[in-house]
Amino acid sequence: MADISINFAGIKSPNPYWLASAPPTNTGYQVQRAFEAGWGGAVWKTLCEPVLNVTSRFGAHHFNGQRVAGFNNIELVSDRPIEENLKEIYETKKLFPDRVIIASLMVEPDRDKWHEIVKRVQDVGVDGFELNLGCPHGMSERGMGAAVGQHPDLVEKSTLYAKEVAEVPVITKLTPNITDITATARAAQRGGADAVSMINTINSLVGVDLDTWNPTPNVNGKAAHGGYCGPAVKPIALNMIGECARQSDFNIPISGIGGISTWQDTVEFMLMGSGGVQVCTAAMHHGFSIIDDLTEGLSNYLDDKGIASVSELIGKSVEKYTDWSDLDLNHRVVARINNDVCINCNKCHIACEDTSHQCIDMLVDEHGNDYLKVREDDCVGCNLCSIVCPVEGAIDMIDLKPTEPPMSWNDREAALRQMNSSN
Repeated sequence: MADISINFAGIKSPNPYWLASAPPTNTGYQVQRAFEAGWGGAVWKTLCEPVLNVTSRFGAHHFNGQRVAGFNNIELVSDRPIEENLKEIYETKKLFPDRVIIASLMVEPDRDKWHEIVKRVQDVGVDGFELNLGCPHGMSERGMGAAVGQHPDLVEKSTLYAKEVAEVPVITKLTPNITDITATARAAQRGGADAVSMINTINSLVGVDLDTWNPTPNVNGKAAHGGYCGPAVKPIALNMIGECARQSDFNIPISGIGGISTWQDTVEFMLMGSGGVQVCTAAMHHGFSIIDDLTEGLSNYLDDKGIASVSELIGKSVEKYTDWSDLDLNHRVVARINNDVCINCNKCHIACEDTSHQCIDMLVDEHGNDYLKVREDDCVGCNLCSIVCPVEGAIDMIDLKPTEPPMSWNDREAALRQMNSSN
């Protein structure tokens, strides 16, 4: 059996799955239930001065019959007294000493306030801190959360303040509501962060009721933007993690967050640089028991690949993630339709004819049967036909044998400059 334990920034966990700081980690009862189910760790719902929350709080984006393709919330940090949370953290850690408890913290970017809350919380035996510099709603209007996380100088200062008194690792949680997340990731590193976690939720309005015209979720006739998460944000999270992981001057661990629902998602996140992952929406949708599928699937995948430890996955795809200008302009891919599998729904022909390069022909064979064929000389290998095709294996994207040596845009520009200088 493969070893799926991790050592993340000096924090040992029996598996890479932590519950993210969110409604599932609001109480000791919930976290203990999660640990009993098999979760490796939990980031406790953010501790701050207790807040008043509103109802309703959650909304979801359902798409084409899929429930909760995306999830939206306008819930804030913990609405329970800090002392009550600390008592439950202490009790939970005593009951489950081998599981990870990370305390999520949020205060204003002030040295004294960070010192006060860090000292107050670390005495109950937490394994680390996560600085919530990403919450996009409610708290940001009060000068915390994303209001801090969008400014590299405040990210650096807040991290530094926490590190000055922290006796356990500090993880800085980054907001995706920013143009370049590598700027704040580097700022966290400069501030001394032992790791970063990303991504927090994305600014969003999940929908509008067509009968009442009320945006949702609705609070007495009004709504506010919330934080978007769930499967729909996974591509955004993977990109931001990959962007940070591939920076040569960024070298602290990443805790990956954003739409992780399956063990396959976990592998993708770790290949792109995550040292561990955090899960929220999938647990809210299906319950804590999903941990069995997550751990068993991950373990079986590693065994099938002959990989001894999950840590061997970390970052293995990062070197393959680059800028567009480094891609090979001479590489050619074309579509080929397998007519013995094709059901002649014509989705590929319609998509190609209307919105791509008009290279799929509708033909008739010698027996009078309709069939589709790609004119490979005109195909640009865009993948659209294979994406819209409803039948697995009906369309293959084929790498053609190269006829020219690899050449990127950067290579081309360099060659042109050399030619011009020679002239």
